[in-house]
Amino acid sequence: MRIVVLAGGIGGARFLRGLKQAAPDAEITVIGNTGDDIHLFGLKVCPDLDTVMYTLGGGINEEQGWGRRDESFTVKEELAAYGVGPEWFGLGDRDFATHIVRTQMLGAGYPLSAVTEALCDRWRPGVRLIPMSDDRVETHVAIEVDGERRAVHFQEYWVKLRASVDALAVVPVGAESAKPAPGVLEALAEADLILFPPSNPVVSIGTILAVPGIREAVAAAGAPVVGLSPIVGDAPVRGMADKVLAAVGVESTAAAVARHYGAGLLDGWLVDTVDADAVADVEAAGIRCRAVPLMMTDPDATAAMAREALALAGEVRG
Repeated sequence: MRIVVLAGGIGGARFLRGLKQAAPDAEITVIGNTGDDIHLFGLKVCPDLDTVMYTLGGGINEEQGWGRRDESFTVKEELAAYGVGPEWFGLGDRDFATHIVRTQMLGAGYPLSAVTEALCDRWRPGVRLIPMSDDRVETHVAIEVDGERRAVHFQEYWVKLRASVDALAVVPVGAESAKPAPGVLEALAEADLILFPPSNPVVSIGTILAVPGIREAVAAAGAPVVGLSPIVGDAPVRGMADKVLAAVGVESTAAAVARHYGAGLLDGWLVDTVDADAVADVEAAGIRCRAVPLMMTDPDATAAMAREALALAGEVRG
């Protein structure tokens, strides 16, 4: 079975670990979000790609869900001593090495997709990880502070500001002129199943879909498309997705996110058992829906979620 997963960072990575357990023989291609990418200290940092790579490769800081385990921060401390920032973004010493290698390869003329493949040669994540685009795309958030409206990089909004102010708009800068990375459209066309994991529907999966050609390829795919709600009990399972959902006019409910994607993309949608009342609402929108446990409390629970997604895909395929 050929499965394609559109994935953001922590939620997508942890779901993928469960999916690998649930479908050990599947050929899994991951289309990773690069809208979170940022240039820091002269280096190209790809948080979502690295989180998937480290998580599936066994190098992730499990408690945080991002960054390397057994990390130290000597370089960060030395940079701060020189007065070089930003201090709010915590790159560790082991993590720095990944960004140095990536930046050197990009500088030598290799596209991001080839660089990602080379980095994965070390980590052996057990999936094919492809960035959504080799072109530069960065998600920015419009906010208002002290009566002044301005745009900030998503990382500044999420990490520095902790989404403490309302998001007025979310813009994937550069997406409109970007092209899907090599292999993205082919993987979608050849897939037996396409999955939207419980990643952020606006700044993770939404940014991937904003690259011209990807949304259309998902909609035209002959494979069933099944998503898992990142909203449980009218609140994000992790992070502050409700803030960016509000910016695009979507309520923070499992049913509203399903309608946001729409029947033109989704064939099936899983909600948590606490949101069982939403099933009828989602199905009225033309999307097959089931209520199952959706909390990724451990790898076995996550694998059970993945099996439910596979089962729902089977129902949709009919």
